[in-house]
Amino acid sequence: MRNTTRRRTAATIAGLAAVALIAAGCATDGKGVASSSAYSSAASVSSSVPARPAKPVKVKGADGSMVTLTGPIAARYAAATHTEKKSLGVALTGDRNAGTRASGVVFQQFKGGVISAKNGHPGTPAYITWGKIRKAWNVERAPDGTPDVMGKNGSAGPLGAVTSDEITKGDLKETTFEHGSITFNTKTGKLKVTVNGKVVPAF
Repeated sequence: MRNTTRRRTAATIAGLAAVALIAAGCATDGKGVASSSAYSSAASVSSSVPARPAKPVKVKGADGSMVTLTGPIAARYAAATHTEKKSLGVALTGDRNAGTRASGVVFQQFKGGVISAKNGHPGTPAYITWGKIRKAWNVERAPDGTPDVMGKNGSAGPLGAVTSDEITKGDLKETTFEHGSITFNTKTGKLKVTVNGKVVPAF
């Protein structure tokens, strides 16, 4: 009988200890912010869940056909605001205007811009590039970033793939790339192209 009582007491103490540990793991810092242990658990769970492929999206093509967007391109278009979609306009058709680059970059050209992503894997972010910044990105450039008709442009050029949507800071609009950035001053009309930390001519 005594042994049974002792085992029950030990089990009760162990249970209370487990509850205390769980409570500690989900405790806040007094500001409504969960502790790091709670975040670690959530992070380990979320990182083990693969991203779901985006649902295909159909848009009107410039030639009157319906163009099907898939993967990261479809996800970004679906998340675009009404203004963004209106500014992008109809999708351009043909192999030159959509597909996958040798680097793995996926893209879809529109009348008013382009949506591109570093690759077509589910969960890879895609970004919109347009206007003056897109024009400067499309300039053929030498490896050091200076304009060169024998160089490469877009994601194949020295700037690389896009890493952000256009960000507005006052009079400035900026888009970042793998190896630099392009800033457009809407007040002065000037462009600033930076490649690997060096400012180079826009055109």
